[in-house]
Amino acid sequence: MRYFIFSDIHANLEAFDAVLSAIAEKQVDRIIFLGDIVGYGAQPNEVVDRLKQLKPDAMIRGNHDKVIAGIEDGSGFRDLALTSAMWSRLQIRPDNKAYLRCMPQGPITLEQEIQISHGSPHDEDFYILNHWDARQILHRSESWIVFYGHTHLPMIYSTESKFSQHYPEDDECCYKLSEDNQYLINPGSVGQPRDLNPKASFAILDTDEKIICIKRVGYDIRATQRKIREAGLPTWHADRLAAGR
Repeated sequence: MRYFIFSDIHANLEAFDAVLSAIAEKQVDRIIFLGDIVGYGAQPNEVVDRLKQLKPDAMIRGNHDKVIAGIEDGSGFRDLALTSAMWSRLQIRPDNKAYLRCMPQGPITLEQEIQISHGSPHDEDFYILNHWDARQILHRSESWIVFYGHTHLPMIYSTESKFSQHYPEDDECCYKLSEDNQYLINPGSVGQPRDLNPKASFAILDTDEKIICIKRVGYDIRATQRKIREAGLPTWHADRLAAGR
């Protein structure tokens, strides 16, 4: 079984289309989305429409999805993120807002002991940012692999050699997996990478070969930046895309 796993599109249509073009060249059996379709970017309706067409086999909501759908008020957001969310809430069509509202809350357990979450399996809004957090999550988990998003940082934590972590540094990094270990894996962000690599990030898991690959593809960043600025959204959301931060 080959899984296409992706997260954190954040209303970046150019990045999403680039990832979908790359995936069209691969044979995948299941499509898994880890949350945050919208927020920050200027094309919330376009990316939701694209995700609807894609029909993921499993997906969960992100924190921006909740705020823009009106499930939460965004009181925990920083000012620039909240400005974007409130703009998106006004722009999103009623059918797309309903789609966001119906997105399931994580975690969800898939077949073959694979679990998906947006933040932590124990708190969908929690940021997994270090070795300690990852260790605690895997210690409490019965799953072989836990996929998460939210941080926008591609990462593979593993229980091998007591505990280890791997940060993908190239545009395609593949790792052999073992059934004797557990893994906590972030595929990175499609629409707003924050690891100083501005290319869109996603993952492909092959459970037959027991290989996980985290891949990067370039996209038209200038077009995305222009749309953000023309919409009157905070320019920081446009500027950071070129630096991947």
